[in-house]
Amino acid sequence: MTQTTATTPASEPAVEMVSITIDGMPVTVEKGTLLIRAAEKVGVRIPRFCDHPLLAPSASCRQCLVEVAMPGRDGVVRPMPKPQPSCAMTAMEGMEISTQATSAVAAKAQAGTMEFLLVNHPLDCPVCDKGGECPLQNQALELMASGAQSATRFTDVKRTFPKPLRLTSNILLDRDRCILCQRCVRFADQIPGDPFIALQGRGGGHPCVDMDGRAEHSGGLYSEQVGRFDTQVLDFHDPHHAGQPGDTGQAGQQTIRGAHGLAGDGSATGPGGDPAVVGGLAAGPGLGHGAEELDVSGRPFASYFSGNIIQICPVGALTSARYRFRARPTDLVSTDSVTEHDASGSAIRVDMRRGVVLRRLAGDDPEVNEEWITDKDRFAFPWSSQEDRLTVPLVREEDTGELVPTSWSDALDVAARGLSQAVADGGVGLLPGARLTLEDGWAWSRFARAVLGTNDIDQRVRDHSAEEESFLTARVAGTGLGAVTYRSLETAGQVLLVALEPEDECGALFLRLRKGVRSGGVAVATVATSLTRGTRKLDATVVLSAPGQETRVVEGLSTSHPGLVEALSSEGATILVGERAAAVPGLLTAVDTLARATSARLAWVPRRSGERGGVEAGLLPGLLPGGRPVDDTAARAQVEQAWGLEQGHHLPCAPGRDTRAILSALEDGSLKGAVVGGVDLRDLPDPGLADRGLSGAGFLVQLEVRRTEVSRYADVVLPVAPAVEKNGTFVNWEGRVRPFGQAHVSRARTDRQVLGMLAAEMGSDLGVDSLEAVHATYAELGLWDGVRPDTVSVPETQGRPGDGASRSSSASSAPAAVDAADQVSADVAPGNALPAVLATHKPMLDAGRLLEGEPFLAATAMRPVARVGADLAAGLGLVGGEPVTVSTEAGAVTLPAVVGGVADGSVWLPECSAGSVVHQTLAAGHGSYVSVSTSAEVPR
Repeated sequence: MTQTTATTPASEPAVEMVSITIDGMPVTVEKGTLLIRAAEKVGVRIPRFCDHPLLAPSASCRQCLVEVAMPGRDGVVRPMPKPQPSCAMTAMEGMEISTQATSAVAAKAQAGTMEFLLVNHPLDCPVCDKGGECPLQNQALELMASGAQSATRFTDVKRTFPKPLRLTSNILLDRDRCILCQRCVRFADQIPGDPFIALQGRGGGHPCVDMDGRAEHSGGLYSEQVGRFDTQVLDFHDPHHAGQPGDTGQAGQQTIRGAHGLAGDGSATGPGGDPAVVGGLAAGPGLGHGAEELDVSGRPFASYFSGNIIQICPVGALTSARYRFRARPTDLVSTDSVTEHDASGSAIRVDMRRGVVLRRLAGDDPEVNEEWITDKDRFAFPWSSQEDRLTVPLVREEDTGELVPTSWSDALDVAARGLSQAVADGGVGLLPGARLTLEDGWAWSRFARAVLGTNDIDQRVRDHSAEEESFLTARVAGTGLGAVTYRSLETAGQVLLVALEPEDECGALFLRLRKGVRSGGVAVATVATSLTRGTRKLDATVVLSAPGQETRVVEGLSTSHPGLVEALSSEGATILVGERAAAVPGLLTAVDTLARATSARLAWVPRRSGERGGVEAGLLPGLLPGGRPVDDTAARAQVEQAWGLEQGHHLPCAPGRDTRAILSALEDGSLKGAVVGGVDLRDLPDPGLADRGLSGAGFLVQLEVRRTEVSRYADVVLPVAPAVEKNGTFVNWEGRVRPFGQAHVSRARTDRQVLGMLAAEMGSDLGVDSLEAVHATYAELGLWDGVRPDTVSVPETQGRPGDGASRSSSASSAPAAVDAADQVSADVAPGNALPAVLATHKPMLDAGRLLEGEPFLAATAMRPVARVGADLAAGLGLVGGEPVTVSTEAGAVTLPAVVGGVADGSVWLPECSAGSVVHQTLAAGHGSYVSVSTSAEVPR
């Protein structure tokens, strides 16, 4: 990670065009265009396997051979002596290309290449997952139909391997099928920067014993194959491997082409019914990324994007543990959709068979995610079909106090009467959560204002503040698709990240930034409290901050990093700020001030899929739909007209309570009722307050997909549909509208439909019976074009999240003006507890509810660790890998320690991972004081 300074981009050089002919057809293309792309421009498709438009050329498979003639120095066009790979050769003036369509030489070369590729390829198409959508199968049949060799001339024994080999918990490799195109290898290295898979070995290999069974002096040679480094799979002598997971032999045992000594895996089988074998566990001494970067299964951590190699594999060599042998492509019904797991807006395809989702694939959207998605987007879909799925309404029985199934009419009647009474007695607060579609968010907003008559609605089930709402009002709400987009970031020159770890929080954004870094179009800097894999792969300049002091660091950038501030003044420079900035008072104001001072573009990147759409729909206490402030008379009048409110019926004019205030009001009885949507209490900055507030609510209605902790307090539970069972629209972090279709035909009702029925039961018409009606009303209303604040304001009463009664005194927050290192007492003897300041955020794969039901994916998550400041480790005599305990008066978290990577005097914990649920266990959050001590052992 280095300090880099971007300069003002120079004017674009003129594009040089060249004229060539392809199969006799003239075509003009940009100089340097690959011949295989130039052919596509005139409608000629050249067969290929290794070529991929988003990967660098490798010419590995040789299937795309064409005949090429080009001018020599004397200007005479002469054919090259041999066919050339069109995926690696670029267009030059005067070239003449003949493809398989017009050249017998090219056709024969391609047919011969195909015959060689099939020499060792097994004939298992009927049981292969790729059968029916396999480029190898399709192109082989096309060649046979064109008169190429249709019967094999190979009479020897095909090369075989034990299969499948479990590369990760999620990905299985059939090495027999691999044609060594290296798509997977190039993807891992070039796109996410996680080279967890590589081409290894040479040729066909040979055994490490002679024919008489005696050891050969050379020790053998493993054959050329794609895979992870594993001392057992690759026949390495590894005396350090004895007793490790997956070891079934003696220390230092060698194997013959991985055929013996490998641990069996009964959870997967090969086509012949033999058990799979485990790979990746015997990584060898000193290999991998280090002990702190192991996944839950014990392998070196692979990647958050590893599933993409399954989709781009042109044969059936790489398969998904969940989808393997489950269906044929002809069995599937496919629907284009959008991810519900983050705010990226990534395009996906949902494949179903007989009403069950079997897999998800990446959609092709060049403006958003291109052709890549995260493993979370790809594999985390079983969460909505777990045993605790709600299918019928539930009502709490007065006699037993238990929730019992009932009819919709009864549940709506009870809910309507309960909410009407709560409104009359003091009011109702609404916590819709932040995973709603735009249409569902619109219904929640209208239900709150037009039916319940309140602005006490807030979707933020995380750290939040009045400063953040002011920032969203001034900079985000009602702005639509702005200047900061995925495409603009590729050539932004300089990007500054604040309180944002894109690899964990928005995978598609991370990949686009890395693409820009690799192409030289952007340099990245980040203000962060810990060093991460993502910042390393972005070659980012890291401005390390102690937790809670990010405001001071941003305000001091002109002094500490003047080159960075100067780079932010260049054209296209961008500041990306994450939702976690709300946890640090003054940080959003400092970021806004920096953006205005440098004229840098500014964009806000939330984590949840519905957060940006919720802002546009008015799911904040001070905002109406379209970014309209609730305290503006003209803005309220526009909404009243669009909603068709009756004469004399006006919207509430005062800003309402935020999430914390709603829960406090429920606790003290100021509010008598609540309507709660997709809320996970572990996400709230103070789960204790949430427990007390929800349990003290006079009447509580819950709208949810599955039972949650909130269900314990609910008087009425109304089941709603997950994203896969409805159609609607997400709005991604760019402000880009992302509509999606309904993949699964279901009887489940959407939030919009449920609230519409509840409003009707209460005597009101929400006007949300159809998506068309909602879209028409929203389009008529439009975005707010009135006065909005010029600057972000920080209310004088705003304290740190967790101040006062909201968090226990044991987890009080560190003053922003004091360095974390200054908080550590230097005279504390090693072995005693030391005070520290806590940093925390969520990794992409954690213990969230939307990851439940997918054990293969869960096993690929990075193993939870505690990152401890070097000074704290020295004071405790702590060595990396040893257990360390982080505690408050409320509880303790014990994890393996990783020394360094955070500011002195601080410790980082994953916010909501196995064994580390920070808010619930410690009653603490980002910037809180904690105690750090050594531990006897790590809980298993």
